[in-house]
Amino acid sequence: MLTLPTYADVAAAAQRIEGLANKTPVMTSRTANEEMGAEVFFKCENFQRMGAFKFRGAMNALAKFDARQRAAGVVAFSSGNHAQGIALSAKLLGIPATIVMPLDAPAAKVAATKGYGANVVTYDRYTEDREAIGRSLADKHGMTLIPPYDHPDVIAGQGTAAKELIEEVGALDALFVCLGGGGLLSGSALAARALAPNCKIYGVEPQAGNDGQQSFRSGAIVHIDTPRTIADGAQTQHLGEYTFAIIKRDVDDILTATDDQLVACMRFFAERMKMVVEPTGCLGFAAAREMKAQLKGKRIGVIISGGNVDIERYISLLAG
Repeated sequence: MLTLPTYADVAAAAQRIEGLANKTPVMTSRTANEEMGAEVFFKCENFQRMGAFKFRGAMNALAKFDARQRAAGVVAFSSGNHAQGIALSAKLLGIPATIVMPLDAPAAKVAATKGYGANVVTYDRYTEDREAIGRSLADKHGMTLIPPYDHPDVIAGQGTAAKELIEEVGALDALFVCLGGGGLLSGSALAARALAPNCKIYGVEPQAGNDGQQSFRSGAIVHIDTPRTIADGAQTQHLGEYTFAIIKRDVDDILTATDDQLVACMRFFAERMKMVVEPTGCLGFAAAREMKAQLKGKRIGVIISGGNVDIERYISLLAG
């Protein structure tokens, strides 16, 4: 039986990563508030170290390594942001890191991962199994495998973003969190249930890859083929055992957003808030906009997960 992380683990993670992770800004927009007829608070993890919330969970997990684990090193698999989070955390802690990344991962994310000193092993995300590759490397070299979302320490670390948000702005009526494998959503749910028990919690994933929604509605983890969406950080094929158990228990609903809606949000953030937000980071606000009739007069939290996007791709999407 799984032993699920709790809010106490989120609180411990917050202490563990204090001074290492950025306390990211909470931003507001009068334009967004007018459009929504509500108060909207954006937790801007695009200003986190390495540009995404993933640094939180990676640092929390690696900071708990014992001496043997630190010497042998860490291996992880990721399309980009977890890769960078592990690579940077490993560099700061003096731990060797190997990252399994897809051949078509954004060039900026691959370059950043290598820049932090990690060894990158590539694979074809449409024909090869990254989890099997990661396990094989861990077994062969005695490294510790830290998956991108289905790990109690990773979940607890990610939950610190929602903890900071609610502690800064007070109780929320609704919280919108992007959903790939569920690390950020499950961690956020632990924090929100403890700090704002009446808050409605919504996970948001790409419409093209709604495995989380299917899983939530059916009560069992649904596996899908790798979805084709501009939200590369949410191109996951299934939720994890830990993340699904928490999501099933604590989340109110799973929503979806189209690629066109994500681009519209990217444009909003660029034009109105002067922020670069990657497509995946727009999922929460995209869904909130679609629900605005139900959210009038409410206090709404939106976690912007990251801002790591190739500048050429960013320009082409906005120009599209």
